Amino acid sequence: MFGREKKSGSPVSSLEREPQYGSNFYDPDIPRADSEYDELNVQCPPHTTQRRLVAKIDLRVIPVLSILYLLAFLDRTNIANASIFKLREDLNLQTTQYNTALTIFFVPYIAFEIPSNILLKKLKPHVWLSGCMFLFGVVTICQGLVQNYSGLLATRFFLGVAESGMFPGSFYLIGMWYKRSEAQRRYSFFFGSTSLAGAFGGLLASAIGKMSGMRGYNGWRWIFILEGTLTAVVAILFFFIIPSFPEDANWLTAEEREYVKARLYKDQGRSAAERKIGFRDVVNVFKDYKIIVGGFMYFGLIVPAYGYAFFAPGIIQTYGYSPIQTQLHSVPPWAASFVFAMVVAYFSDKLKHRFAFTLLPIFIAIAGFGILITVHTNHHLEYAALFFVTMGVYSAMPVIVCWFTMNLGGHHRRAVGTAWQIGFGNIGGIIATYSFLPQDKPKFFKTGYSICLAFICLSAASCVVYAVSILTQNRMRDRSPRDLGLTEYEKTEKGDMSPDYRYLF
Repeated sequence: MFGREKKSGSPVSSLEREPQYGSNFYDPDIPRADSEYDELNVQCPPHTTQRRLVAKIDLRVIPVLSILYLLAFLDRTNIANASIFKLREDLNLQTTQYNTALTIFFVPYIAFEIPSNILLKKLKPHVWLSGCMFLFGVVTICQGLVQNYSGLLATRFFLGVAESGMFPGSFYLIGMWYKRSEAQRRYSFFFGSTSLAGAFGGLLASAIGKMSGMRGYNGWRWIFILEGTLTAVVAILFFFIIPSFPEDANWLTAEEREYVKARLYKDQGRSAAERKIGFRDVVNVFKDYKIIVGGFMYFGLIVPAYGYAFFAPGIIQTYGYSPIQTQLHSVPPWAASFVFAMVVAYFSDKLKHRFAFTLLPIFIAIAGFGILITVHTNHHLEYAALFFVTMGVYSAMPVIVCWFTMNLGGHHRRAVGTAWQIGFGNIGGIIATYSFLPQDKPKFFKTGYSICLAFICLSAASCVVYAVSILTQNRMRDRSPRDLGLTEYEKTEKGDMSPDYRYLF
């Protein structure tokens, strides 16, 4: 598979060409007495082990991308915290203008998801992701300086432009480093940065809010200015440390890079990292109906996810808390969701199973919204229901995205498919922004809770459809002859549509 010398006259493909060390070749397929083998029967380089190398990758890839997305989600949703500190009053926002400001973010955010992933591959992750990060940090600072509704709309729009590449780009990059059976914990930890951002945002807002009046600015302005400044400074540092794809990782030795590529090839097939993505590739990806189903799986959970992220402080304030107490009470549900998501991820990876671990958290979220719809006089129970909502929604989302993403074979299908799922799914963010309206407050936000409940059920149904489809295709491929005379190039082009590929259930 990798690096065997050919007899004279035999062509050597890019897949088979290996770096040379002195007069020797490193080949994961050639047995060495001083090396161990992993569970895929791929030989590790003699100077390391699979556990040590994966730990090395973890330390370089996951923390950086998690911090990046934590700051992105913080800058995206801190408007909810800011609204508690007189943002609406200072900008004289009327009726649904606040909701419209939330909505305008999603227009460019959705439109630029797929182009962003294509640019990520072209420009390298450290350039594209750090550049986008610096831009949305600057835009967040500007958000704290606006003087009217029009200025708020403009900054929210450009925030959506700058952030469009963060989430799908990071998920795409993580997916190119890990095997399917080990990816869930990494995805959940990364996705858990949204929960940490919610918790951190509440704590930070409660502290920054006390700066109200400093230099003539109310607390909401300082929330944007200080958090945006933090993002922009970190972005400059991240230009030098955001990891690239395995093929270009100069922080790994040549032997380690070859081993990483070999284990991913055994697990997922050839990545075709050197292959450019064209318009025809995008069209071909959408010929697979599972791509559409994957979008609805995520779409259904985005509505309650953003509904909570944007309106939780307002909901919690109806329980009788002061602005500072509201911010502090917003922290525990976020923290609980992070812990529960990591527990779900651990067992999902341990059992090498995804389907059940999408439905279990979804059922917990359904129970939470059921309580919120029916109970209106017991604030302690209502507050407890918020824990069910966050634990359920924010635990199911990373499993759904990981399940779908890691079942896409090859760079081109994974780049397009991941961006589609995130981009289409975020249309739910537009629905979420109009689900909790000011006039519904006297009715205990029943309309908003009912909308969220309906879309969670849509996500559950889509998960069932996706599970049945991949199970059916796996069984059909098991019954069909595997040797159809396809070349390695043709298998690479097909990605997960190759007859040799088996989906993770």
